[in-house]
Amino acid sequence: MSSPRTVSPAAADREPVVAVIGGGQLARMMQEEASALGVHLRALVEAPDGSTAQVTVDAPVGRADDAAAVRRVVAGVAEAGQDAAGLQAVGAADVLTFEHEHQDADLLRELETAGVSVQPTPAALELARDKLAMRRAMAEVGLPQPRWAEAVGSQEEMRAQVLAFGEATGWPLVVKTPRGGYDGHGVLLVRSPADLDDGEAARWIEQAAAAREGRETARTGGGGSLGGAAVTSLLVEEAVAFTRELAVLVARSPSGEIACWPVVESVQADGVCSEVLAPAPGLDPAAAQEAERIGQEVATRFKVTGVLAVELFAVEEVGQPTALYVNELAMRPHNSGHWTQDGAVTSQFAQHLRAVADLPLGSTAPVARATVMVNYLGGESEPAPDALARALAADPEARIHLYGKQWRAGRKLGHVNLTLPGDPTQPATVEEAQRLRERARAVVAVLRGDV
Repeated sequence: MSSPRTVSPAAADREPVVAVIGGGQLARMMQEEASALGVHLRALVEAPDGSTAQVTVDAPVGRADDAAAVRRVVAGVAEAGQDAAGLQAVGAADVLTFEHEHQDADLLRELETAGVSVQPTPAALELARDKLAMRRAMAEVGLPQPRWAEAVGSQEEMRAQVLAFGEATGWPLVVKTPRGGYDGHGVLLVRSPADLDDGEAARWIEQAAAAREGRETARTGGGGSLGGAAVTSLLVEEAVAFTRELAVLVARSPSGEIACWPVVESVQADGVCSEVLAPAPGLDPAAAQEAERIGQEVATRFKVTGVLAVELFAVEEVGQPTALYVNELAMRPHNSGHWTQDGAVTSQFAQHLRAVADLPLGSTAPVARATVMVNYLGGESEPAPDALARALAADPEARIHLYGKQWRAGRKLGHVNLTLPGDPTQPATVEEAQRLRERARAVVAVLRGDV
């Protein structure tokens, strides 16, 4: 399972120091587990009142693309004019990790060369940052994925390439920006050849071609890579007629220890994960094993460290083996793993810290017959002040996790977990999972102010 682990002198005589770039809800939930584990978390946050900054003492403000700010977070050095006493007492970080993939790859490689433990490594992180790199890597190791192609060149050439791909694979098809997309941004469904001449698809092609030719800097579909680099090509994929989406979460340490949680079903709404059912109800055991194999193959072949989420399309036909296709990768705690906070022995946030710090991994076994996670997104209007109290009263068994964010319609403000007690070796039926989902939805409805 794992190779011998070497404990650094710095980590042996004091609490490990983990620096994380990003101040959203993922780093906030890492802080909760870091406190329990005795790990010192230092977060580079975007704002002093942001989600992570509210719960983290050591939270300097800075951007992920600010090389000086990143170096200070790693070194434990305060910005000019700031009190450095606390930082000097804690010292330099033992490891640098992330809550999002939008990082400066050149800076990370420079830090790695200088001896900083960057986890996941810049080489592995590139597969999550660049969808074209990910597609090439999946093809290299023979993992199943949708048919795909890169559209690159002049505007006329790119249009012709997308058209030829659609004629070969069928319509509709999917166009993605290789970098920068998240939560449905940078993904476009192209329904017919007519869309290539008028509408959003035509605009994406024109902007990517213009950027490649140096005529302007384009940020297609909200994409573009970190630091203002333009999108100069597009990823084209067949639109898989999937029956549902799955996700498998794997954790791997630098020493090679690996652990995998049960495969889950994820439900998307407008490109955003809205619900997760763990384990995926009614999933063919052979498909679950194959999904876990795929996740572990990605982790081991590309030396991914920390938590890895592999999102999969599942095509289920009566009398046929379930077909799985790799959709996307994330190398950090992931929305599809929030259920682990209340439904598994070790949460994804605790496991990520243990993995990147090269500490022994925890058990990923479920603690209930089923766990359902429902995201709490901002509704059409701000909820009343008593929404939390009413939500707690609506279902006393629900576990509510709030992110400390200001309300905004459609914004991720929290999530609700509900578990079905009982023997974890006897998974819930589809009907039982559905009833659990409806209970969690009811609690979220109260939080949103819908009822």
